[in-house]
Amino acid sequence: MTTEKYGPQADRWTEEAYADPARYLARRADLVVGLGPRLEAGESVLDLACGDAGLAEPLLARGLRYQGVDLSPEMVAAGRHRLGARARVTLGDLNTYAPAGPVAAATCFRAIYYAWDRVAFFRHVASFTERKLVFDLNPRQYRVEDVQRDLAQVGFRRLELRPFFAPQTRALPGPLAAALELAERSGPLARALLRLRFTYVCAASRG
Repeated sequence: MTTEKYGPQADRWTEEAYADPARYLARRADLVVGLGPRLEAGESVLDLACGDAGLAEPLLARGLRYQGVDLSPEMVAAGRHRLGARARVTLGDLNTYAPAGPVAAATCFRAIYYAWDRVAFFRHVASFTERKLVFDLNPRQYRVEDVQRDLAQVGFRRLELRPFFAPQTRALPGPLAAALELAERSGPLARALLRLRFTYVCAASRG
């Protein structure tokens, strides 16, 4: 993984990478909490490849303890500036970083393709994650069946998927955003949309 691409953008990464960062990240945080085994206030989340720790704010607001990890020194500095003493942001590679103790959940958004070896990455995360791993998955890039098989190899035998129809780079009027959110639960329509764009949010647990 290289950091040159992201370092120059670190100071305003969240504000510029998302057209509506508050709505987008709040929806993502809701799925971190509620998809798969539910997280409770006070439990810990390790956010791998956290960037500038934009996801920390909505997770902290939901009562969770947050730690971010990123390979870019500039992103780590931006995350520390954002959070101050409220949470830790650490320099590290998602393939090798391990926290000092177990965490309830690990997250890895927009970064699963940085795993050197997917099974090895899942095994590494499973070694310190007690409840679940939450990540996003582009079904046009990876077959869900292949990812599910890799997860099962390391003990994550339960996989829950939720289509995530929140555009990253375009802010939508409230009614349209709400309609897209309803479409996430529409079965055939959701699967048709996923053939064109958008991703799943996945929660892998031991079942």
